[in-house]
Amino acid sequence: MQESISGDNSVETICEIVAADFRTAKVFENHGIDFCYGGKIALATACTEKGFDLAIITRELEEVRSVPAERSQNYSLWPLPFLIDYIFNIHHTYLKENLEQIAVDTRKIASVHGAHHPEVIRISTIFDTIAIDLASHMKEEDELFFPAVKRADIASNAGHTPDSNDQDTIRVCLLKFYHAHEEIGDAVHSIRHLSNEYAVPPDVCNTFMVTYRKLEEFEDDLHKHVHLENNILFPKAALL
Repeated sequence: MQESISGDNSVETICEIVAADFRTAKVFENHGIDFCYGGKIALATACTEKGFDLAIITRELEEVRSVPAERSQNYSLWPLPFLIDYIFNIHHTYLKENLEQIAVDTRKIASVHGAHHPEVIRISTIFDTIAIDLASHMKEEDELFFPAVKRADIASNAGHTPDSNDQDTIRVCLLKFYHAHEEIGDAVHSIRHLSNEYAVPPDVCNTFMVTYRKLEEFEDDLHKHVHLENNILFPKAALL
């Protein structure tokens, strides 16, 4: 059983809490607390900013963490190559299979419903930018960053200093990727705000409803994706 978070442990950041046990993410999601893009603040600070009772949030987190987690759920214990393969096979594959179709759907509902729901025109424009940025971002991760991290990890585990070119690649990519994640996070938050938390208006077609569900699914997947990179993969890669 993990040690409960209470007392001085309230100074733990949101991302540290979720990195230690991803099941706690559900508590933060339920209260609208960002554990992904803006998770580098202390739990107590986040509660103060949101007007939440720290004791209540702490108790909910303790309830989640009171049940021993399966090793398969503890991403922070996964070896770097395994974590990278998971991100590639699960999250990158999801994006490659869905980004283009979601972009097509958002443009479609913008053209059909934009006159009465102008927010969908803005949503379509924002998502087009997200899709372009994510495609470029994934390509750089798949072709440069991930291979460099794997090679550096092999060298480190063998007791050797990683190749200087791989170290430079990791260093440069990390600087770019943290910034890119912030920009994508801001864009996704804008879509959530414009869509009124993905609330479907009563006067729209089924395509509109399905598109909003896809956008919400996309955001949920991206939160986990970015969490695994920002809070687990990137800090470990930086040590190489």
